Amino acid sequence: MIISLLGTGTSQGIPVIGCDCEVCTSLDFRDKRFRSSIHIQTEDQSFVVDTGPDFRMQALRNKIKKLDAVLITHAHKDHTAGLDDIRAYNYTQKKDMPVYGRLETLEQLKKEFSYAFSEHKYPGIPEITLVEIKNQPFSIGKTEITPIEVMHYKLPVFGFRIKDFTYITDANYISDQELEKVKGTKVLILNALQKQEHISHFNLEQALEVVEKIKPQKAYFTHIAHKMGLHRSVESELPANVHLAYDSLVIDMDLI
Repeated sequence: MIISLLGTGTSQGIPVIGCDCEVCTSLDFRDKRFRSSIHIQTEDQSFVVDTGPDFRMQALRNKIKKLDAVLITHAHKDHTAGLDDIRAYNYTQKKDMPVYGRLETLEQLKKEFSYAFSEHKYPGIPEITLVEIKNQPFSIGKTEITPIEVMHYKLPVFGFRIKDFTYITDANYISDQELEKVKGTKVLILNALQKQEHISHFNLEQALEVVEKIKPQKAYFTHIAHKMGLHRSVESELPANVHLAYDSLVIDMDLI
């Protein structure tokens, strides 16, 4: 299984429009961040988790030519706004795109992309099959996926575990019961917004505390704001098995 980080930025991305801080003006490619999303390639299947506003460019940059399903963590725009661009896969694969999410998320997608679900559909709109998931394991083909329910302030969000890999974004609380599902993970990708405390995201210190509880072989932090600081500086402050993720980072689970 190969994990590609399509984006590692927070809702505004980096650089932030109109900002001239040292991170937003950095020439280091690791400080340029699309909105958070990942691509998962198994032996015979291809998934993305979230389709934010940058999804088209992410798919092009990472050469995602085949896509079997989309998993949506929650309904915020920075995780859903690019869903229309699955139309390209409808055309090349000649079938609807299955989109998996909790009921509340799917209902929001119906509102925001109402034209895709109307009775009289306009030619060329995205062809989507919505698939409700609950907080229990489900399978897409041969791939078993375990949802991890976390809290994003007052909003429930799904992280996902596949075999020895877990992805959690947009969280500031994970119950002990849900943490048990994550234990044994070899690679953990977890949100860490910035160094200052935040109402709806783990900050760097809190994310490190979660890593200490899970004890993965490797951890990568994502959903990063420009307030976190320069990649090279923050990376140098982290434990040996913890890294600040960056766009287009590729993790080969067979090499872990």
